Amino acid sequence: MQLDSSGLQVLSREECLDLLSTTPIGRIVFTDHALPAVQAVNFCLDGRSIVIRTSIGSKLAAAARGAVVAFEADEFDPELRTGWSVTAVGYSRAVTDPAELDRLAALPLTASVPGNRDHYIVVEAEQVSGHRVAD
Repeated sequence: MQLDSSGLQVLSREECLDLLSTTPIGRIVFTDHALPAVQAVNFCLDGRSIVIRTSIGSKLAAAARGAVVAFEADEFDPELRTGWSVTAVGYSRAVTDPAELDRLAALPLTASVPGNRDHYIVVEAEQVSGHRVAD
């Protein structure tokens, strides 16, 4: 087990991806009017890619086309003082290919807010890092 300078367990890329596949909600960090913005999103892991479903006119849809974004998900139990945090950084892209749209529509990815959410953003996770907290 590898520990970082603060004593947290450093996770491998595979461990990070495994953990990302266990939770449906994360946070995407993108640029909105030259400022950092963070938005909680439902997501699904598709292989090594993070898939987010949003509306075509959302700030996220406009800002995330071809941009470098960060994505973070975590889980923490305050009573047991255990948990994990995973961060991924990569290029985002809007999905326009009809075959890929059909494939992504079949993923177990539901929006937590009402409205038309038929726009898909895929984040190709190029850098992935994570830590596990264990008391």
